[in-house]
Amino acid sequence: MLFAQLVATSGRVASTSKRLEKVELLAQLLRQLDPDEVAPAVSYLSGAVPQGKTGVGYATLRDAAAEPSTEATLSIADVHRLFQDLPGIRGGSSAQRKREVLQCFLRRATAEEQRFLFGLVGGEIRQGALEGVMMDALAKAAQVNPDRLRRAVMMAGDLSAVARPVLEKGASGLEQFDIQLFRPVQPMLAGSAEDIEAAVAEIGDAALEYKMDGARVQVHRSGDEVRVYSRALNEVTEAVPEIVEAVRQFPAREVILDGEVLSLTPAGRPNPFQVTMRRFGRRLDLERMRAELPLSPFWFDLLYLDGTPLIDEAQSQRFASLSGISPLHSLMPHLRTSDSSKAEEFLKQALESGHEGIMAKAPGSTYAAGSRGQSWLKVKKAHTLDLVVLAAEWGNGRRKGWLSNLHLGARDAEKGGFAMLGKTFKGMTDEMLEWQTEYLRGIEISRDSYTVYVEPKLVVEIAFNDIQISPRYASGLALRFARVKRYRPDKPVELADTFQTVQRMAAEAGGGRRDDSI
Repeated sequence: MLFAQLVATSGRVASTSKRLEKVELLAQLLRQLDPDEVAPAVSYLSGAVPQGKTGVGYATLRDAAAEPSTEATLSIADVHRLFQDLPGIRGGSSAQRKREVLQCFLRRATAEEQRFLFGLVGGEIRQGALEGVMMDALAKAAQVNPDRLRRAVMMAGDLSAVARPVLEKGASGLEQFDIQLFRPVQPMLAGSAEDIEAAVAEIGDAALEYKMDGARVQVHRSGDEVRVYSRALNEVTEAVPEIVEAVRQFPAREVILDGEVLSLTPAGRPNPFQVTMRRFGRRLDLERMRAELPLSPFWFDLLYLDGTPLIDEAQSQRFASLSGISPLHSLMPHLRTSDSSKAEEFLKQALESGHEGIMAKAPGSTYAAGSRGQSWLKVKKAHTLDLVVLAAEWGNGRRKGWLSNLHLGARDAEKGGFAMLGKTFKGMTDEMLEWQTEYLRGIEISRDSYTVYVEPKLVVEIAFNDIQISPRYASGLALRFARVKRYRPDKPVELADTFQTVQRMAAEAGGGRRDDSI
């Protein structure tokens, strides 16, 4: 299939806000794919590259910009080969060779295809066809029960891995995907709540746990064999021998555990995330590092026990089973309550202990691997900064016609200008979108097809959870889970927060957090 057909479908999906129309458009495309095209196409339309890492960044792709082709000749297979080949270009002058390969490839791409590729590499495909919609489309194309497909994806840990078997064989193609020892499943993810009162109001009788800022791990054991997997499902067993030893002591022969691993100070407080992550480096003096930075596990879920899958059991039952086999000191601190004042006190204890916040879980919820829903909610102490709007991108779908995604900058008090800290389109009401579109167009200085660049004169208060290290921006830092709280047209830019303040905050948090993608 021509890559242009996939890009055109993405555009049509982005132009509608109706979920059923998105699903139908994607299902029509999926039915036309050749078997070898299915996995990459599903990944591209979900905003990802099947290989995970492309070996190039957005800046490299930008520097390789070329005059677009007027004729669509690229196939999905051509794009797939490109992303397979790029990571293999290594050694001296590899950056230059990658640019040359990309430039040659981009000359064969139409303008629409180039825009899609830029968005794919930059992680900015926002057509509304992310994994949830794609899963429904795949179920429709293959004529299978969406819940059955969702469970298979949960077990496989990857939607694209399930796509070809289900399109070729229908429901029978899903039989190979069930929970198995030593085949890690995608971790269940949490939604967010503004505060503890909102979380308890949403869930009611809630199971509360500390939210720790460590490395999420999934541990599989059968007899003496133990393997440890990271949040990204990569095996990290060799880096964490004390976790292996601890799990071997459990009074169960077969288990799959979900938990958090932390490096603690001698006083028992958590080290910064960056310190814990030093244990997961590839070249370690392991015994020395183990002595300097011992790791402690804190388990909060049990997915499998002695031949019995537990993911369909209620959270309360899973935690009860976990409590029966785990030492008390290795259990995540836990409280069940519907009293918001008790929940507030529990949150206070977690924060005073040096942790990020708490989780609020619905006791009756099953383990929805790979899914981010409202049955698990995280409550963290949010930070705020007054930043400056540098640009805004035109919205898609429901936000089409409005300037939506804001480029956020902090004043650089040393070098002058502004240090970009990321983008956000979260937290905006329709009234805010309408107001900012009119205001920003009034201070426009230039634009391209996606973005309106503006005079740096509008201050916006941004709430965020963490500061992370980011190679995408020249500042080297980005805000995690940034969202708009309010505009401050009353506040002069000279009083906005500085980049030096952000650097100091990052240093206090351990140098800035990296995404847990080990």
